[in-house]
Amino acid sequence: MLNIIPIPAFNDNYIWMLHDNQYAVVVDPGDAAPVLAYLNLHKLQLAAILCTHHHYDHVGGVSKLIELYNVPVYGPRLENIPSVTHKLGDGDVIEIPEFNIKLSVLDIPGHTLGHIAYLGVGSVFCGDTLFACGCGRLFEGTAAQLLDSLQRLANLPDETKVYCGHEYTEANIIFALVCEPDNARLKQRQADVKILRAAGYPTLPSTIVLEKATNPFLRCAEPSVIATTMQMTQVKDSSEISIFTALRTLKNSF
Repeated sequence: MLNIIPIPAFNDNYIWMLHDNQYAVVVDPGDAAPVLAYLNLHKLQLAAILCTHHHYDHVGGVSKLIELYNVPVYGPRLENIPSVTHKLGDGDVIEIPEFNIKLSVLDIPGHTLGHIAYLGVGSVFCGDTLFACGCGRLFEGTAAQLLDSLQRLANLPDETKVYCGHEYTEANIIFALVCEPDNARLKQRQADVKILRAAGYPTLPSTIVLEKATNPFLRCAEPSVIATTMQMTQVKDSSEISIFTALRTLKNSF
């Protein structure tokens, strides 16, 4: 059985680990220490490292891990991550023989120019592009690129589990309710998340269907989101890209 567990790092990062009680694969190990602690505690053998983008809080632990484990390091071909041994782009497929699984690669630029996601085992590991009830900041790409990337993810099967890189859900929901105050599903999500966080549990994974119902950045064509955004920002253009750009700008200073 393949387990997917979050390893907390820094203030709010999650390093995702896939393991079968013998081998392990880690996604975006920004810090090696908690990964090594988990591997040692559970007597797991690291088999591979997957990187979604070059930001240090996602790759800072790679060099230490490969000092101790001679494993392949997968990452985006359009970004400079020195430790990457297998550079990947849209449509590539990687095999993890220890688990007998394949993961396909999606280009999802916007947060960074070369950002990728890994899709497989009913899940998508999407780094900092799609968050629970939110999306990443535009550090390198354009709003049009990020919107396109989010729409690619939204087109995945509804039941796909969403594993993103940070525990931002509570704060993102507060902003989402400003954008769509009458969304009953969003209000229920806020109540569910408060219970999880009060008990010390992660709010992830999410699912694509839940994001489509509650995430304002995936709902920029919804009349309720359009109306609220135009009222809050005085934007005159109701096109999806215009609303998305306005919302992303608004969230930057929220």
